[in-house]
Amino acid sequence: MPFTPTAGGVRLTVRLTPKASRNRIEGVVAEADGSASLKVSVTAVPEAGKANAALIALLAKSWRMAKRDFEIVAGATDRRKTVVVATEAAEMTRLIADLTRKP
Repeated sequence: MPFTPTAGGVRLTVRLTPKASRNRIEGVVAEADGSASLKVSVTAVPEAGKANAALIALLAKSWRMAKRDFEIVAGATDRRKTVVVATEAAEMTRLIADLTRKP
């Protein structure tokens, strides 16, 4: 799974693709180092925090959570980001499992 429980929520590893043709959560992918990441694409450009804002907006809308429940804590200028989500590990497991069941 691309997340680990932490104080106040879970740490989610995201691989973000900016300037994509559409906004979407593509699913869980394996990284070269053997870890897992949630692959997300956004149409926003990677300047002035626009892609990061689009990432948070997409996750919040898709998972029906408030934007304030998400915080990028690492990788603000990188494709690989660490996002702290204010939710329980069991809920995050369910949300990610729902992604993998969608056609």
